[in-house]
Amino acid sequence: MAKKSRETPPATQPESRELSPFQEFERFFDSFLGRGGMPSLRWDHPLWERFAAFEKGMPRVDVIERDGEVVVRAEVPGFEREDLEVSVTDRSVTVKGEHRQEKKEETGEYYRSEISSGSFTRTVPLPSDIDADKAEASFRNGILELTLPKLKQASRRKVEVK
Repeated sequence: MAKKSRETPPATQPESRELSPFQEFERFFDSFLGRGGMPSLRWDHPLWERFAAFEKGMPRVDVIERDGEVVVRAEVPGFEREDLEVSVTDRSVTVKGEHRQEKKEETGEYYRSEISSGSFTRTVPLPSDIDADKAEASFRNGILELTLPKLKQASRRKVEVK
């Protein structure tokens, strides 16, 4: 059996509190992905909310399927009805929005001009075929709501298990 050496550890330089760019990059990925590697890719995973932050301005959309219709609600704060364009096919809805706002202020020698603009395009697949000719849209308080009648009403029937 070999004897353990009782040597004193080599002298180390005092640790710097500043991180190298590589350490910062590693810290970023550790905080972003966690120590366990790639996270689960379920849609309700918090990582998707972090990705959503990169798509600033992309509206959140709810798709609700009812017996005779599909309802699509999109949050589009900061947009007006005139800023929105909606197109519907039998199996999807596309919502586009674009706005531009310009503010100017001039007081004596002081001059300020601010221009803000934003746009998005979002296509949402629908859970069933709809009658695009009978689609209706309303807009109130930053919420766009589409009511899309189904092309065929799904019928349920019991199936005997043999």
